[in-house]
Amino acid sequence: MTYWEAEWNCPSNGNEQLLDEARFWVQIMKEHAMFIQMGLPGCDTELIREAQAFADRFQVLEDVLNDVTSIGPELLQDLRQTVMEFIQYKRQLLRARIQCQLGGGLFPLLLDHITREAVHFLNELERGRPMMAASFQQLTQEEIFWLRIMKEHLEFIIHLLDPSERSLISTAEDLKDRTAKLLETARDLGSMTQSQPAAFPTLLRFTDEVLSTITVVRDFKATGYELALLCQVLSIIPTPLLLDHVRREADRALEEISMLLSEAASR
Repeated sequence: MTYWEAEWNCPSNGNEQLLDEARFWVQIMKEHAMFIQMGLPGCDTELIREAQAFADRFQVLEDVLNDVTSIGPELLQDLRQTVMEFIQYKRQLLRARIQCQLGGGLFPLLLDHITREAVHFLNELERGRPMMAASFQQLTQEEIFWLRIMKEHLEFIIHLLDPSERSLISTAEDLKDRTAKLLETARDLGSMTQSQPAAFPTLLRFTDEVLSTITVVRDFKATGYELALLCQVLSIIPTPLLLDHVRREADRALEEISMLLSEAASR
């Protein structure tokens, strides 16, 4: 056992869960840094250098995480520090973008989107231990987070597709509308959970609908990824990796919501 793994008092099942979360999100953070680098103006060499430095740091963390069986305090602190600094960097870019001080191809909403994902990851690291059995409120909070992410993915894809790709755009718009409606309902149901009901059958039925819709969104992203790899889609998507990236996030959403649904249903 290395020092990276030692002296950690979290129960083993919780540490395994945290390790799984960290492995997933560190790869996502690394790719965020790569996408930022692609979207920055070529003249902003310092910002590009910073993006590359973050990509390198997350690659090192990814290698470490793939080599350990648990997360020790030193590794946990390194993860927290790197993610906190990355959040600050993303907010710096967003601030510059909305103040018209930064050009390039990074939508302000995209910068806000990837910042929220980093904050979500940091919250998981700060918790550092497994949650108790999921409450209805936790389930709706997770649904609100992921449905907003899915909706924005579709909005970004719509803006990156060539206008001639009418069929794909139409499909994406339909899915975006479905996801947006589910997001509003999730917010409503989340507010209702503050009454602390002992049972909430409507929420369980709604969650099945959420999972079904996210599955369709995931499959649409997977199809887009395959088309991009084969050069069979017209777009300004910078790399097929972007579509695989958002597909993996949809898979993650399905895993996390399914787990919380199972726990909430067993209450």
